[in-house]
This record gives sequence, C-alpha cells and structure tokens, in this order.
Amino acid sequence: MLLRPDRVRAPVIVVSCHSGRDYPQAFRSQSRLTAHQLRFSEDAFVDDLFGAAPLYGMPLLVATFPRAYCDANREKWELDPAMFADTLPQGVRVSGPRIDAGLGTIARVVANGQPIYREKLRFHEAEQRIETCWQPFHDQLRGLIDETRARFGRCIVIDCHSMPPVWGAEEARPAFVLGDAHGAACSASVTKKMEGAIEKVGEKCAINNPYSGGYITKYYGNPRIKVDVIQLEVPRVLYMRDPDIMAGDEYNMMRRKMEKLITLFSAAFE
Repeated sequence: MLLRPDRVRAPVIVVSCHSGRDYPQAFRSQSRLTAHQLRFSEDAFVDDLFGAAPLYGMPLLVATFPRAYCDANREKWELDPAMFADTLPQGVRVSGPRIDAGLGTIARVVANGQPIYREKLRFHEAEQRIETCWQPFHDQLRGLIDETRARFGRCIVIDCHSMPPVWGAEEARPAFVLGDAHGAACSASVTKKMEGAIEKVGEKCAINNPYSGGYITKYYGNPRIKVDVIQLEVPRVLYMRDPDIMAGDEYNMMRRKMEKLITLFSAAFE
C-alpha cells in the first residue's frame, strides 16, 4: 500500500515492511499456530506510528502482507529446502544465517522460533507469494527511489521497524536504534541528522547496535549516488504490550512523538 502526500516536500520515503496483518485464510489453514501466534513476527502498529508521513510531504510505503507469509526485507529467493516437498530450482539461495534460523523470504518459524507449518510446502506456493507480494512491493520502492532522485537529486529511505527488548533490566528506557550498515548504506551526515531528531523528541539513540540494517538498507543504500537508506528500530516496550500485541498505555503519546519526529525529518532534509 502506497500513501502519497498531496505535495511532496522532502526527498524522504518512509517504509514499513513488517507491519502487514492481512493473513490469507489458506495460510492460516496451513499453519499449526493460532492467529495470535502468527502475529509474533509482526512489527505491530509501526505503519500507524509513522502514519502521519504523507501529511508532512513524504510518501509512506507499507507492506500489507504479513512477514510470516512473505518477508519483504529478505532477498527475493532465500528459501529453506527443508520446508519444501519438492526440489528447489537453481538460483534459489538455500543456506545462510537467516535461512538456517528459519527466517528466509518464506519463513519456517515466527520470530520466537515456533514452527509455522503443519506440512511441507510446494515450491509453487513460495513462487506465488514472492511474485504477488515481494515483487510488487520492491517495484514500488524502486519506483519511488527513482522518482525522488529525479525530483530532488537525492533520496533518503527510512525503513521503520520495532524491536523486542535487547537490553538488561537495568536499562530504564531503551534507545531507538539507527542502522546504516556501518556507513555503507547511508552518509554520516544523514545518520547524524536523524540521531539529532530522535534526541530532540526526548529519546536516546544507538547506532548500528544491535541492528545495523537488513536487506532493504543494504541493497538500496548507496550514498555515492545519493541514495541514503537507514533502518529505524523503535523499542516495542515504549508503546505496546508484547507478546499480547496490544497498544500500551503510552501508545497515543508515542504516536504523537513519532509525528513530531516526522516533522523534524521533513525539515532536516527539505
């Protein structure tokens, strides 16, 4: 789903690739998990937290399909052969840290490690999901990047996610995390401006620790051609009850804070 502003004001694209929650009935029937358990892989509410982006002149691209169904933040063909009843064709990547963990383009497990499927899949099922979900999403993202560069001479992509707790109990308020692939995907000046904006809304910010960026960040980010891509992780504990997947007491306050952050991003890059 692409939400465009009435007037584009800044060379910034806001992306939420893991907040999709449209679970096909056939997929739910294939799964051994409950409807609630399938949602454990979602970056729940992230699309809503950053939903004001079009009001401030920035397009918002949202994957409406769930991450557990097809992961847009993976390479096109990252598949675990153990998931399939038939042999995978040549050209499919069948090994690697993400695949081995069960988190390929078509995931074997949800985020907490629970297996998704009752039985093995057929390759044509994965192919259909990738061609109808992954490919259109990336076609839109590539088109937006090209369009933005043509208009402004540069493009900044903010890939928004949420993260579970990763610090010890001594951390009173966890930090937001910006991932720029250690400078390979985003220029230092852009990362610095985003860090400053986060601090202006009263939040702490860490850089590349513990997340340095996923496929979208690393594939599209190329500061040499003025395409800066950065991953933004928001701690879930600040706005939702996890694993209940319900908005927490601070949700409305965090949503207003993210709207303020969006205005700062727009102003920083106009």
